[in-house]
Amino acid sequence: MRADRLLSIMLLLQLYQRLTARELARRLEVSERTIHRDMEALSTAGVPVVAERGAGGGWALVDGYRTNLTGLNEAEVQTLFAGLPGPLLADLNLERAADAAQVKLLAALPEAARADAEYARRRIHVDVAGWGSAEEALPHLHTIQEAVWQGRRLLFTYGAGRAGGAPAERTVDPLGLVAKGSVWYLVALSDGEVRSYRVSRVAAARLSDEPCERPPGFDLAAFWSGSVARFKSHLPSYRATFSAHRSILHLLHYAGRFSRLEDAAEPDAEGWAVVRMRFQFEEDACGLALGFGTKLEVLEPEGLREKVVRMAREVVAFYAGLTRPAEGAYKD
Repeated sequence: MRADRLLSIMLLLQLYQRLTARELARRLEVSERTIHRDMEALSTAGVPVVAERGAGGGWALVDGYRTNLTGLNEAEVQTLFAGLPGPLLADLNLERAADAAQVKLLAALPEAARADAEYARRRIHVDVAGWGSAEEALPHLHTIQEAVWQGRRLLFTYGAGRAGGAPAERTVDPLGLVAKGSVWYLVALSDGEVRSYRVSRVAAARLSDEPCERPPGFDLAAFWSGSVARFKSHLPSYRATFSAHRSILHLLHYAGRFSRLEDAAEPDAEGWAVVRMRFQFEEDACGLALGFGTKLEVLEPEGLREKVVRMAREVVAFYAGLTRPAEGAYKD
């Protein structure tokens, strides 16, 4: 809309002091001729825009013409600009809107506060994707988003049914969307119970004409926090104690998705430290011990130590029983 574009021009000039018609046209994705017409409209409306000719020239606002956003301290300004999660905004088709909002906010900030915002933007970046995580297909996210925005009941097909049956049909009252890392979840009221659904598992979705019901006082952030806590409390837990060589101590922090290094003593004179770790399953602890070989010794529980010894012998016997391929057998 032209009104939005005229406002954007004013704020861009306020932020950057001087911009050419070509640069304005590029930023706003219109022609230079349109920019010149917009400048005439702004001037007619009483906005003091001037065209400066020659090298380094361009369109500018008369000195002193600006709108200040007051009431924000340094920490508040830095919080607003500290790494907006672009990929998540892109999922919601809000990436360009976020860019425009940042320009408007920067333009409205006093000069000193603008420096605080730029300071934060240059020093903090939020990457919502985990290492090696595959991007999930989200073909129905926008439909779900519309149901949340408009407060309308949602009908969707979700995942696979029980015992490998057909996907289940559901009708829910959408309450909100949550991004956990780079994974989207729909939080919705279903049969009187608030539940969460992984958006990538939605096979089909459409909006109902019926308005959705929202529990009085429902707090999305509080619900999600409690849901995560309940999930973690019900996870299987297996603890083990090892003697680890100092050369691998730093690697134990990244042992696995549900593995945690809970405690580590200082290495002794020979470079060995007692460490205590928590896993989801015994198999995870066993795999870790086998993976680090002679750099990691199981101290307890005794059953884990026996299992590692048994599996190590099985691996040696397996490879000892293989017939070695002729030289060059694997070559092209």
